[in-house]
Amino acid sequence: MESADYKVRLEIFEGPLDLLLYLIKKDEVDIHTISIERITRQYLDYIDTFKLLNIDLASEFIVMAANLMYIKSRTLLPRTEQPPEEDAEEDDPRWELIRQLIEYKKFKDAAGFLSLREIEQEGSFAHQADKPEKETETSPAPLAEVSIFDLIRAFQNVLKRFEEAHDFGDIVDDRYTVADKIEFLLGHFTCGQARRFEDLFDSATTKAEVIVTFLAVLELMKLNQFMIRQSQTLGEIVVERRTPGAVSALEMEETDSAE
Repeated sequence: MESADYKVRLEIFEGPLDLLLYLIKKDEVDIHTISIERITRQYLDYIDTFKLLNIDLASEFIVMAANLMYIKSRTLLPRTEQPPEEDAEEDDPRWELIRQLIEYKKFKDAAGFLSLREIEQEGSFAHQADKPEKETETSPAPLAEVSIFDLIRAFQNVLKRFEEAHDFGDIVDDRYTVADKIEFLLGHFTCGQARRFEDLFDSATTKAEVIVTFLAVLELMKLNQFMIRQSQTLGEIVVERRTPGAVSALEMEETDSAE
């Protein structure tokens, strides 16, 4: 695979606490009752996938991974063998992490609330350009509203099913590049056409081709050629090729907001 030199840099990338909150939300558990063993395993799975895709990782992701493994190791020790430097009242080694998550979620929720109020205030000014027709429930969601973690999760599921369904005894020399797959995807999507995310990998014959195809999807999203949407939170992901009119409408909304 000739993607070793291809580095993924995503402006929509979030931090390690965002990933932990996403994993907690996905499992539908309360922050106070998180399983360190489970969340550490899931977090490390994401780190491995980031490395597989050659995604640039900020140092705080690695620091959080080390912290999670430390907390997990402490939970395995009897209380009498806990590190002596820890306060006696901190019986649960998860508590400091839980405090961080609760505080971070408060700020994140507050930022979301203020963002909504800002949008409401923008709508109170006169002399605005005509808005597009009101979006229906099936209208595509903006890229920023679909988490990168959802995409990584969907990719992990595709890769897992692919490995289970294929015999890697025969070596296939495909040598696809990201540029090859970008050209392939653009040639198989008409403007406005939408497909299930999983369907993009139907023609793949090797694990390397699956990886390069996903990298091409990420690049096309950055180039504003593809947009993604979900019918519901943590739901099925659909990839749609933008039409020139859709791009112009989005750009117009951004211009109106800037004014």
